[in-house]
This record gives sequence, C-alpha cells and structure tokens, in this order.
Amino acid sequence: MCSQFYSNIKIVYVLLDGVGDLPHPSLNHLTPLEAAYTPYMDSLSRNGCMGQVITVGKKIAPQSDIAVFNMLGYDFKDGNYVGRGVIESIGCNIDFKQGDLAMRGNFATVDDNLQIMDRRAGRIISKEESSSICKTLNEKIRFGDNNAHVVIEPTIGHRVTICFRHDKIKLSDRISNTDPAYDRINGMGIAKPTTADIRIGTSEPQEDTVAAKTSAKLVNEFTAQVTKLLRNHPVNDDRTKVGKKPINAILARDSGNRYPDVEPINRKYGLDVACIVDMPVEIGISKVLGMRAFKAGDVNDYEQKATVAAENLERFNVIYVHIKGPDEFGHDGDATGKKKNIESIDRRFFATLIKKLKVNDSTIIISADHSTPCVKKGHSDDPVPVLISGRKIRKDKSARFTEKYAAKGSIGLLMGVDVLSSAIGMISS
Repeated sequence: MCSQFYSNIKIVYVLLDGVGDLPHPSLNHLTPLEAAYTPYMDSLSRNGCMGQVITVGKKIAPQSDIAVFNMLGYDFKDGNYVGRGVIESIGCNIDFKQGDLAMRGNFATVDDNLQIMDRRAGRIISKEESSSICKTLNEKIRFGDNNAHVVIEPTIGHRVTICFRHDKIKLSDRISNTDPAYDRINGMGIAKPTTADIRIGTSEPQEDTVAAKTSAKLVNEFTAQVTKLLRNHPVNDDRTKVGKKPINAILARDSGNRYPDVEPINRKYGLDVACIVDMPVEIGISKVLGMRAFKAGDVNDYEQKATVAAENLERFNVIYVHIKGPDEFGHDGDATGKKKNIESIDRRFFATLIKKLKVNDSTIIISADHSTPCVKKGHSDDPVPVLISGRKIRKDKSARFTEKYAAKGSIGLLMGVDVLSSAIGMISS
C-alpha cells in the first residue's frame, strides 16, 4: 500500500525506447524529434518543465536493461548487476537457477568466414521461423562434457535467450561476449563502436577458475554448433529463395549466473507501481522489482496501451509504460522512419492518453532509456530529454519535446536514478 504522504500522487511514466538522437542530413539536419509533428507531446511540454538525463553514467552507451533499472531508481553502483541474460531468462520464464549461465542472443547472418553481414538477420523473423530454429538447436546441440546442457528460447524477432547448465559445477559469468558490438563492464552491457568488418568473437574466461574456463568453452562450442546446424536449415532454404537473409548464427552477450536481489519498487518509493511492457527484458525487470504488469496488445498497439494506462491510474500511483518503436529505426539508421514512428506515438498514444485520463492532477513524465542516433546506428552516451508535465509542476518555457528544449529546460541535468524521485518531489512540494 502507498504511504499517506504520497497517496495523492498519480504519474504516467513513459519511456520512449531510444528516442534521443542527433541531427540527420535526411531531415535537414534536424533530429527525428525536431522534425516530427507532435502536437500532443508539445502541449504537454507547454504545461510542464524539461531537462536532460544521463541515464546510467557519463561516457556510457547503455543497453536497455541497465538503463531501465536506472530510470526506475536502481543504479547498481556496487558493480553487482546480474546481466541482461538473467533478466531476459526471468522475463521469458526459463527455468533459471543460481549457478546457471544465462545470456542474451541475437539471430544473425554471417558468411563462411564468420564475418557478420547483419547482426539481426534482416530483423524480419517470424515466430514460426525462430521456433523451428530453436527446436532444432535444442534437440541437436550436444557438448563434449556430458554434464552440460543448454536451452535456447526465442522471444521477439531476432532476439533469443540462452541458458547453460552444468550438473556438477556452478558456471561463472566472468566471460567475454561473442557479440562484438557489446562489451561487459561490471555486469553491464555497454555498446561499442563497430566497423563493417566484424566477426563473431571467441568467448574468453576473465578469471583463472575452472568455472570461468568451463563457461567460455561451452559458449564457444555452442557458437560452433549453431553455425554448423543452421547452415542448411530448411528455414534458411525458404528465406534465401525469397531474398531474405539467412539465420545462421547466434551472437551471445551479457552473461549472468545469479538471481538479482533488489528492494521491491513499491517499498522503495512507498507507492503502488504497475507497468505496461512487451519485451522480455522489461517483463523481467517488472518481475524482479515486483511490479504488476499489464498486457496491452501488441508492441505497436499504442491506443490500447494508453487506454490501459489511463484506466489503471485510478488504482495505482505510478504506471510505467515502455514503448519500443523509436529504437529499432535508430539501429537501422532510418531517420525518416523514426520521425514517422514518433508522430504515430504522439497521434495514437499521447492523444489517447490525454483524452482518457480521468484522474485529477495526474502527472505525465516522458523520457527515454538511452539515445539511439540514426547516424550511429546504435546506442550512444548522449543525454536524453525528460519532460515532467502536470498542473502541480512549475512551468518553464518549453514549447516542444525535443533535445534542444531539454538542453535549456529548468530541470537541468539529472542522473537516471534521480528522475522518478525528482518528479515525486516536484509533485509533493
């Protein structure tokens, strides 16, 4: 139950995945937010104040998992983060146990020399295709060590979760990624600059222990068997016939071997917090933090998400909504597509939310988990905009939800872990 002091707080907290960006030549050197027609977000901007957020840390280009944790108030400064693999395993209901080794994977396209041609195998992957491929891998992968086993679970699109188990030893997460686009620092996945000439990496133990050496060996055996088993898979025969890129490799990253131990979010804030999430990583976060999670249609069912958020704000103090769309266009370098997606979110989600909200004095927060600039085709360490809007909020001169207005907004520069607590302080002061 929420505390009496905070009983009147009502917040819809929206994270637009990867919405932050940089000026792009195809948009007359505007960012997608600046180029987009967003009358509803702009009206919220005029009724609130803005600032910038460093979601995880300076000079860190974070992945979504650690960034979302930070934007909800959890910073893992002690380096005790369990890794995205564990969070996604929890999110897709894999039987993960202490001492298992969980990793996030990408279906990818590689050539005969293991050079990566596409980190997401063209991105368009049906549930039937991913299920067929994972069925083959689960049935046929066998390790030289008979005590070792693996489960591969497809999630959404190119995404897959991998969980290794050993009957005799607890596996170690102190190993390197095979995905060359990401590094691992203190358990956190960090995006790295890449070139066109990148190959699947070899997992290396990062400590001189039997557990770490065993873990790295299993990951490398897994990588080799995946490429062999998928070389002539029927799914790829069908894909190549119609001009699609084959799914012939899995890039693994973000290892973890233990269940997270964190304070439940309701206890942390003294508020009743719920969420609307779609992706396994956000579902995993909701389970770890003890949030009630509502399903609201498909990933792009923006009107339904807004309706569910508005209806449930009467029962909860905070509804956190994660909207995936902008990030994928950023990764694809499609600035025009990102602009159009932002316009769709404004027209369908925010218009519906504003219309459906029945709670007096509700506050809307809009921000992002990280920036995904189209010119970089990946996550960056650029700050993201934040808007806090509502009748209880002192207005500044913000007129649009853009990076430029955020840079000169009255909130100034926040760290991600302080966003929600800062908003609560503004509302209750």
